[in-house]
Amino acid sequence: ERRKAKTLSGGEVQRVALARAMVTEPDILLLDEPTANLDPVSLRIIEELVLKFNQEKGVTVIMSTHDMGQGQRLAHRAGVLMQGELIQTGRPLDIFHSPEDIRIAGFVGIKNIMHGTVVSNQSGIAGVDVGGRIISGVSDLAVGTGVDVYIRPDDIVLSIAVMDSSARNSLTGKINGLAFSGSLCTVTLDCVFTLEALVTRKSAEEMGLCVGQSIYVSF
Repeated sequence: ERRKAKTLSGGEVQRVALARAMVTEPDILLLDEPTANLDPVSLRIIEELVLKFNQEKGVTVIMSTHDMGQGQRLAHRAGVLMQGELIQTGRPLDIFHSPEDIRIAGFVGIKNIMHGTVVSNQSGIAGVDVGGRIISGVSDLAVGTGVDVYIRPDDIVLSIAVMDSSARNSLTGKINGLAFSGSLCTVTLDCVFTLEALVTRKSAEEMGLCVGQSIYVSF
């Protein structure tokens, strides 16, 4: 209250804007990217304020965001808008892990998007031909159907020896690239088709992963 408005930081401006809206006790709070361009600390404060307002006051909050993680942290229900079209709605978990559209799959960060054809289907387990290799997945689609296959990088398990695993798919591949970022490592693999896997830096170091190495890939 003792500072000039022009001296406030971006995070402080957003907190004041939220306070101005909250003090009127609205029935619905509309937020347009409330954490855009904020530092991580300010972002966390704004998210906590929004959650507190929603949970303690029971106020419906509708917000737009490009931050996919934020959508998962805050929303009870989410929708994906692209070019003016509401493509998919539902629980954030469903949208992020079971996208119904190839555009959404790319938007939520699924790097492994491949095209194939269903060549078999027994008891709801479909075999899909992708580049000459068969990938198994749960589906009731008929033989001959063209499909898109989505595999999340964090759902892929790498091992230097054959594993005794319940994974339906176990392939061999060759490492084409390693990219370290903080505690994680993105591994690019040639399995006839290209896959990206996400492992911890510690796992990559313990397995001695290197470019050119042959490795077992399961998902």
